[in-house]
Amino acid sequence: MADTNDPSGMKWRIATRAIHGAGGVDPTTGAVSFPIYQTNTFAFKSAEAGARIFAGEEEGYIYTRIGNPTIQGFEKCIALIEGGEHAVAFASGMAATSAAVLAFCNPGSNVVVCQPVYGGTHSLVNDVLPRMGIEARMIDALDIDQVQDSIDDKTGLVWIETPANPTLKIVDIGRLAEVTSASDVPIVVDNTFATPCFQQPLKLGAQIVMHSATKYICGHGDAIGGVLVCPEDFIETIRNDMRREMGGSMSPFNAWLLIRGLKTLAVRMERHASNALKIAEYLTGHPKVERVLYPGLPDHPQHEIALKQMTGFGGMVTFYIRGGRREGATLMNSLKLCILAVSLGDCDTLIEHPASMTHSTYSTEDLAKFDIAENLIRISVGLEDAEDIIDDLEQGLENI
Repeated sequence: MADTNDPSGMKWRIATRAIHGAGGVDPTTGAVSFPIYQTNTFAFKSAEAGARIFAGEEEGYIYTRIGNPTIQGFEKCIALIEGGEHAVAFASGMAATSAAVLAFCNPGSNVVVCQPVYGGTHSLVNDVLPRMGIEARMIDALDIDQVQDSIDDKTGLVWIETPANPTLKIVDIGRLAEVTSASDVPIVVDNTFATPCFQQPLKLGAQIVMHSATKYICGHGDAIGGVLVCPEDFIETIRNDMRREMGGSMSPFNAWLLIRGLKTLAVRMERHASNALKIAEYLTGHPKVERVLYPGLPDHPQHEIALKQMTGFGGMVTFYIRGGRREGATLMNSLKLCILAVSLGDCDTLIEHPASMTHSTYSTEDLAKFDIAENLIRISVGLEDAEDIIDDLEQGLENI
């Protein structure tokens, strides 16, 4: 069943919107691939037209930091598939994250952050924001009372990752939205792991969605970008104050790569998820694996929440190996197909050690508090044949 309208008025499903949502065939040249407007400056038809564009009285382009047709094509498409009114593209996921926080927080305010989160986000809110007089309140969003107690009249926003990085904790977005609705505090959901294909936070009550577009949206490990999907009420602050004046703009070439990535997002996510389930099931039965976390497994602690708010469970698998860091290092150093690297969402299967890599910004105490143990391994399951990934993990585990 179709759930939204495309620009032409026909009812299109998400895979179709992801392919055609950037604008379709170029009306000037007939180009099927969306054009790259690889320029930093745009000429005005007249001095008067230039003045009107600067004054906001007439649409037009000035300078790529402010706006560019290729970047706007990407923004239009991601807003369409997320079911949002607007989107603003940034140079990276962290640029988008910083923009979201600074758009709503001032000196003396606080941000409520549901742990665990990506290590870069953790470092931003714990190390950088305090220098600006902004307090970070780290909470467990599974405890609704804790969420309510953490919000006061100085709270600028609530930040959620779900599934969370790296433990794949699932936060009930709808339930959290009920709690925050009376306080008028916006919820921002990092939807990077799930993508719009598997989770639609705006429909569940969130106000803003953030993506590290570097990951699944790109899908090929060759571009960096971030994006915020937001309503009309927030667009001027996020686009003008946070991107235009602070300068964290996406490049036209990266925007074009991300438009290309969106065209295959739906079919890639299906393969990522089917492969990930097979890997999770294999690891669950392995004697050298202590515990596996994957939202699609019935024994995941928040499996029922995932069933309620997700249409697929994604391509990330986390597991605790029997032993500690040494055993994890032995496994990772023995692999021949899986690539020892951070990031995620690529066609290639990537494996890493969160405690010493992506989440090394956490203190020892916080690592323990949020279950990011020394024996925790994170896999971004790729698009290879699942049996080949399993064979590689098997020979790697044999070395322990």
